[in-house]
Amino acid sequence: MASDTADDRVDAHDGRPHVGLFATCLVDIFRPQVGFAAVKLLEQSGCRVSVPLSQTCCGQPAHNSGDRLSAREIAASVIDLFEPFDYVVAPSGSCAAMIKCHYPDIFASDGKMAKRADRLASRTYELISFLVDNRGLSEVTLDTSDQAPAQRETVVAYHDSCSGLRELKIHAQPRLLLGSISGVELREFADADICCGFGGTFCVKYPEISNRMVEDKTAAICASGATTLLGGDMGCLLNVAGKLKRLGSSVQTRHVAELLAGMADGPAIGEPATGEPATGEKD
Repeated sequence: MASDTADDRVDAHDGRPHVGLFATCLVDIFRPQVGFAAVKLLEQSGCRVSVPLSQTCCGQPAHNSGDRLSAREIAASVIDLFEPFDYVVAPSGSCAAMIKCHYPDIFASDGKMAKRADRLASRTYELISFLVDNRGLSEVTLDTSDQAPAQRETVVAYHDSCSGLRELKIHAQPRLLLGSISGVELREFADADICCGFGGTFCVKYPEISNRMVEDKTAAICASGATTLLGGDMGCLLNVAGKLKRLGSSVQTRHVAELLAGMADGPAIGEPATGEPATGEKD
């Protein structure tokens, strides 16, 4: 992988758009493969990619919890770190929306920082919308020549996360790319645009309501007949994958970038790594 990882981001420009990948906390901690898939897709679209090592949270948990001071401090550090890039891209509608939609509000009363926040917001995208809306990607071709015939057919369902759908207007973009892949059948399910019940701190503050929402979500997914659930936000995917596993469902859960990058052949979210016992199993 040819992406940069150092924090010294200003150097000779080779003509390609220079993207700063905002990897997100959940990808970093729970599913690093999504970050590698994002880099692969961005590089394939003609971008140069850097992953600043000192990046942290986008500040959304603090912002949503009313800790405006901490949110402001975190947002300022993100602006400082990612300002030199042509674009900021995150494999998460939630984090991208925080930077794009809420940073300008956080600094609205600070003239200088407001301008910086506005500029960064205008160059910030969620991964799939960036590939389609900015880079003009309309189809994906995957190499399935080394797969058995039965492995080449996949029925997938797509969950629209709240931030991606409502704040960033992401709906057609992932469906366009998924619909272009030979052997992949995209099957819509009931209320795909309804919240899964995660909502960050919402699931902690209102666990009973959250559980009922994810119960409804997983019931609809299972009823669709899909074998794989895809989405663009790790928070939603972790929530739904956990409920599916507790129900004993065989539906796999993956970030959409993994499938689009041809990196969906390993364990799904919530499944043990190869050779590790599943939770509850004895060594």
